[in-house]
This record gives sequence, C-alpha cells and structure tokens, in this order.
Amino acid sequence: MTRTFLKSKLIKVETGNIMVAVLNELKAIELGISAGDRIRISKGRKHVNAIVDLSSVDILPDEIGLFEEVSMELGIKKNNVKLEIKQVPSPKSLEFIKKKINGKTLTYDEIYEIINDIVHNKLSDVEMSAFVTATYTEGLTFEETVNLTRAVVNTGDTLHLKKKLIVDKHCLGGVAGNRTTMVVVPIIAAFGLTMPKTSSRSITSPAGTADTMEVLTEVEFSAKELEKIVRRIGACIAFGGTVNLAAADDKLIKVRHPLHLDPVGLMLASIMAKKKAVGSTHVLIDIPIGEEAKVKTFDEAELLGTLFERVGEKLNMKVEYIITDGNFPIGRGIGPLLEARDVLMVLQQHEKRPLDLEKKCLELAGIIIEFSDKVKRGQGEKIAEELLKSGRAWQKMKEIIKAQKGNPNIKIEDLEPRTLSYNIKSEKSGVIKKISNKSIARIALAAGAPSVMDAGVYLHKIKGDEVKKGETLMTIYYKSNEKLKKCLSILKENPPYTIK
Repeated sequence: MTRTFLKSKLIKVETGNIMVAVLNELKAIELGISAGDRIRISKGRKHVNAIVDLSSVDILPDEIGLFEEVSMELGIKKNNVKLEIKQVPSPKSLEFIKKKINGKTLTYDEIYEIINDIVHNKLSDVEMSAFVTATYTEGLTFEETVNLTRAVVNTGDTLHLKKKLIVDKHCLGGVAGNRTTMVVVPIIAAFGLTMPKTSSRSITSPAGTADTMEVLTEVEFSAKELEKIVRRIGACIAFGGTVNLAAADDKLIKVRHPLHLDPVGLMLASIMAKKKAVGSTHVLIDIPIGEEAKVKTFDEAELLGTLFERVGEKLNMKVEYIITDGNFPIGRGIGPLLEARDVLMVLQQHEKRPLDLEKKCLELAGIIIEFSDKVKRGQGEKIAEELLKSGRAWQKMKEIIKAQKGNPNIKIEDLEPRTLSYNIKSEKSGVIKKISNKSIARIALAAGAPSVMDAGVYLHKIKGDEVKKGETLMTIYYKSNEKLKKCLSILKENPPYTIK
C-alpha cells in the first residue's frame, strides 16, 4: 500500500482545542478524502488524529496545513517538516449521534462514547451541535438524562473530600443581580458544613458568580488546589471551567449558547454532573419564576424540581428545590464590581446593604443548614441569621478570599467604580411596580459588563419604593460615550421601570 507524505505548513490560528488540518482540494480528491473526514498525521512515534478541512488556494498539493493545536501536539515548530498522513475511520460516536437524530434511545455506553469524544476533542463544533440539536428535538428520556449525567462525571476530574455531608446549591438564573452564592457559602462554612462551590462565568448575563468573586480574589484553580483549599477552609467559590470537573459540559455549553438551545435533559445533566463531580451529597436548587425568568410558571417549576429530585436519587444525592420570585432584580448592583459591593455590604452588615439580597440568602442558607441532622426543620434560617449578624460569616469569607490568594482586608470603599457614570431620573411620581430583569441586564451588558469589571447598573429604587419626579432611579456606569448611547437606546426601547 502506497504511503502518503506531505510537508507541514503552520497556520497560526487556534481552533478551540479541536484538532483540524487542511489539505489541498485536488490532493484530497486524489486521496479520496472529503471535508470532515479524519486523518492520522504522524511524525516519528508521535501522531494525532485530525478533522480535515480543504483549501484550493492557501495549501499546495504537497502540503498539509496544521492549526496551532495540531502542531503543538506533534511538536512541530516550522514549515516543511515531512509528515505521513493516513485516512482513519470517523469516531464511532457519530453513529450514536445519528441514532439520536433518528429518535432512538441511547444506552449508557453509547452516551459515554459521545461524551468521551467531546472531552478528547474528537468531534467538531458541527458534530457537537448535531448532538445538542438532537437532544432538543427528540428529547432525552429520564434514563438517558441520568446516563448522560454519569458519563459527564466519569469523563472529567472529581474532588475527593472524604466527607459524609457535602452541600451545594444552584440557581437556574434569569434574575438580574441575585448574587446569593457569595453570601450563602461563607454562612454555611461558618456553620461547619463543607461547601465546595464551583460557579460559571457570564454567558449571557452582566456577571456570573465567578466574574463577581474575581473582583475579590482569584477563582481559577486545579482540582488538587481546590481540594487543599476546601480541606483547610471548608469551602471555596471558584470558576468551574478551569478545574476540568464535568469537562464535557463546558464544551457543550459553548455549543448550546449560540444556538439558544437549553434542552431540559441536557440542562439537568449539566447541573447535576457538576454537583456530583465535587462530591456533593445534598443540593438545593433555586428555581426563580416570572415573566422574564427562565421558568415562567409555578407548575413548570414544580415539574422541573421533581425531575431534579429524581435524578438526585439515582445519583445517591439528596436534592431539594425552592421556588422563588423571579420578577424583580435581587440586590442593587448589576455587574461584577457592583455585585461584589452588594455582597460585602451584606456580609459586613452595612446600614445600606440590600435587604432583599440578605433575606433571600438567609432563606437559602437556612434550608442548606437543615441538611445537617443536628438541625430541626424551621431552625436553619435563625441559625443563618445569627452567623451573619455576629460577623462569623464575614470572617469565613475573609478566610476564603485569603485561601484563594486575594486580599482579605478589602473594604466596601475599595469597590467604587472608576468608570463614567450617568443618572437616570424618574419622569413622574409614584410607586415602583415593576423592574424588567431583561432590560436591566441588557443595559448593564451594553455599558461594558462583565468584560469591564466596574461597568454596569446600580438601582437606587427597587420594588415597592416611592419615587418623586426628578429623583434618580438608577445609575449607569459605562466605559465610553458610545457605550452610553447603546444603553440609552435600550432604555428608550424597553424602559426598565414601571411606575404607577
């Protein structure tokens, strides 16, 4: 059999860890290779399997274009290195993706094959998108959802904390602000329960928990580093994307986001896999409901909460859910720095702290504390309040900040935005009846959040407040005049405040 050798041509572009190589179109026809096929590229004992792309101009017939990931894997740093190429079969997981597209039910082994190939960068974005789309159009059975969760856990790293009771929480989102994790975690850790909290960065919101925590301290750690922190402090608040816990899920999220798809089974597996990966035994799911929240009705929330409980049972996890009001922003600040300031105000019991944020945090913390067999039902919230008001929760937060390489002596006045600011004043007197989560979030994003840490929106008036004509409703903190123009355009198109 004739062997094929081509010369390397380096392409200084990254593909997001997907292995891709480029062949000349005529050469590909000669070899019987099509775009999307797989080839093995070998240099001595080193080899890598890559997805084929084609070019009629940039790559000559005797060349093979190597994107950054491929050249790094092979250790190639220059052009014209002789490489052997050989066509190899496509991953078996593609058969299982097609099976799902055709409406068939997948076994655990088939799902594992798909997830394992995703983790090891063997599938292209198009192929991963096909899988996500299939789970949306055809749905996942309950058994498939459980198997998907297990597969995501089993293909990533896990924390080994060796504790009988490890607690966690998750909010389904859709509410501006709502930075409860950064208050709840130190309360729980101060009580003495273990809470290794990994959180996400913003995907579509003005700030994720990881973005906000990063205002105070570092959030990116390896699994081993997190284990050390949690063993010493009892808790952490870290970015899950760099820990390699439930690694496949992070890749699937990147595909789901531009497609605006959030299949229920995939969403359940996504959340529960991350909880299982950190070793959680007990989990609280916060399900906000409202016109602009992800979940619209009480009945929908109850159905979803029950599914979380059932998946938890299959994974040997105790799951409870709480249905909360998602019709209004929680807290005053929207954007990383402004939300971090809200958190410090609550933890330090500042006289101007956002009481709505504090109230919700105490409610959530109370339920989690009651996971302990030492606490009776109905006592948790009172214990949480004592831990907060005594300063023990703030002291624990300082320990977490220090353990994560931040400054534990940070003060509220250190968190003043350094951007430009613009006040939005009320055009009439009345009472605040409604504040649009979507409009507030869009304005904060347009202002520059979360990429500009201190950009965003501060709400001077919240639900139920009386307001007089000419009073300031909100302040926009923005990066440039161009950003402000976008904010004001959104404000005019979709006014966030309803005053009656």
